[in-house]
Formats: sequence, C-alpha cells, structure tokens
Amino acid sequence: MSTSERVSTRTDQPTDREQQVLDRIDKARRRKPKVREERVTLAHGSGGKATQTLIEAVFLDAFRNPLLEPLEDSASFPVDAGRMALTTDSFVVSPLFFPGGDIGELAVNGTVNDLAVAGARPLHLTAGFILEEGFPIEDLRRIVTSMTAAAETAGVQVVTGDTKVVQRGKADGCYINTTGIGVYEHARELGVATARPGDAVLVSGPVGEHGITIMLERGELDIEADDLTSDTAPLNGLVTALLDAVPGVRAMRDATRGGVATILNEAARAANVSVTVHEDAVPVRTEVRGASELLGIDPLYVACEGRLVAIVDGEQADDALTALRAHPLGTEAAIIGRIGDDPPGMVLLNTAFGGTRIMDLLVGDPLPRIC
Repeated sequence: MSTSERVSTRTDQPTDREQQVLDRIDKARRRKPKVREERVTLAHGSGGKATQTLIEAVFLDAFRNPLLEPLEDSASFPVDAGRMALTTDSFVVSPLFFPGGDIGELAVNGTVNDLAVAGARPLHLTAGFILEEGFPIEDLRRIVTSMTAAAETAGVQVVTGDTKVVQRGKADGCYINTTGIGVYEHARELGVATARPGDAVLVSGPVGEHGITIMLERGELDIEADDLTSDTAPLNGLVTALLDAVPGVRAMRDATRGGVATILNEAARAANVSVTVHEDAVPVRTEVRGASELLGIDPLYVACEGRLVAIVDGEQADDALTALRAHPLGTEAAIIGRIGDDPPGMVLLNTAFGGTRIMDLLVGDPLPRIC
C-alpha cells in the first residue's frame, strides 16, 4: 500500500482515539464562547481565536440578530427603492462613563441623530471598537450593554463591526466608531442652505447639558452640580413628529460639538442670510448657566447630544413648537430666533442686557473630548 493510500485510509476512517479527539474539538466549538481573561489583551486584536471569542462572547452575544450572525466583513440587507442616507462618527469621550450615559450610548445616539436630522429613518449601524491593552472586560460589557439598550430604544440594529487592540498607553481605554444607514420616506430636501428670511429658529430643549456634564465629571474644576446629567437621547421619534406636523421644515441639525451657535453660523453662511437670536428665549438650566459663567463659556457654544435645532417656515413656527412640545424629548422646546436678510452671513445675539453682539464661530474647542 502506498503512502497516499495509507493517508487516505486513515483520513476516511479515523481510529477510535482520533475520533475522540475530533469529538472533543467539535464539542468545544459548540460550547458557548466565554472570555476567561479579566482584561483585554493584545491577542484579542490579533484576528485569531482570542479575537473570535471576544467577538462572539461579548459583541455577538449582546447584538445578536440574523444580519449580524454570519459575522461577515459587511452586512447585506434588502431595501425598498428610494433614497438612502449614510453617516459615520467616532467617539472618544473622556471619561467613558458619565452621569446620564456612557460612550456606548453616546455612539448609538449620535449616529442615529445624524441620520434623523437629515430626514432619514435610521435602520442599521456598524460598530468599530479600538480597545487599549489592559482595558477591563467588565467595562467593555457595560458599554456594549448600554449600546444594546440604546439601539433598541432607537429601533435600530448593530449589524456588523470591527475590533482592534492597541498597546497599553496608546489609547484611553476605548474608542468607538459607528456608521449608520437610513432610508428617506419623504421627498423633502432638507438643509441649512434652504433657510430664508422670515423663517423661525427653534431648539428642542435646554442647551449645553452634555458638554458641561462631561467637563464637571472630569473633576478638574471645583464645581458641583449633582442634578446635572447628559442629555444624550435618540431624536428620530421627535424628528418624525415634527416632519409629520410641519411641512415647512427647512433644516434640522443636532447641536453637538460647537453647540447651537455653530449650527446657526453654518446656516447663515450657507444660505447667505442673517440670524438673530434672543438670549432670553434660549432655554438653559440654572446649573449649566452657572457652570458656564465660571468657565467663561457661552452655553450656546456647548455641545448637546439630545437636542436639535430646527429652521422652519415662520408662518408654521407655532405648529412646530406644538409638535416638539408634544413629544417627551421636546417638552421644553422654544422659538429662539428668526432668519433675516441683513447682515448676510452673520449671527446676532440680542442679549439679556438689551444690547446686540455678533455670535461668531469659535476658533478653538473650549471643551475637548466631549463626544
């Protein structure tokens, strides 16, 4: 008998001992994956067994759904004919856990909101994790659990993702990138460039809560505000209510980095119009206003993560306000200003003291690493 014949015979008909080994391997593969390490190691980013175990035991176990279960490099899903929206964002907030949320919830809500304010219905998300060697597995589970809950609240699914591990000291524990895809269910073209004189500017609630919460949680300042929490929330339900009630919505933006002031400057320049904001009309919580004054920051420049700015036909401003206030996330909505034609490209603030000043774009970021 030749060598090849002997190999073929042994392969086709394994011995009892070989069969026992094969059975043990098969049993081990069928066993529910479990991460035995207490902390993330470089092996978890190697693409091998440790990576597979981390993905299956932490991410797949939390996000399980038919689109994710194949664990391919991309997810394939059918869509009805029409327009789709795609957005992506990265989250490097410090600290990772803060009053009212954490980096995981923030990543889901931030991407959902980018789709929603564009007028699209969010459908699916990707999730990319950059983890630092030594990061506690329990903290990772906590973040993933938070993402799962946020996705369920927003009505979306995490359908594909990626994991990388970097050496100790090369990251702040965990960074997250999320990409979102959505579908447009109406023919309206929204955008700040469509703003026109006579339009009204609304915000869906008090501004600045997220950014100030993050800054105070870092403990770098001797300021206490026990009742202050991040406003992070998914805005797709609120947006749907507004669009259904008000055909004259021109544009919407979620007021993240740079706050309301930055959005209004972008609108003024894109549409070549002026924006006049009434400081007394802007909703700001007492804690945010007090902390902002101590920090020397205007709350209108401070990031929110659950507030939107809407520009609507001026004749429909009251309808828009009613629609926003009827939703749980918009109960404190307010009309804060109007669009004019002069001076074009500028934002003016009528102050509480009776004066008027220019509210320009900031040169730097007064509150880094807040999302």
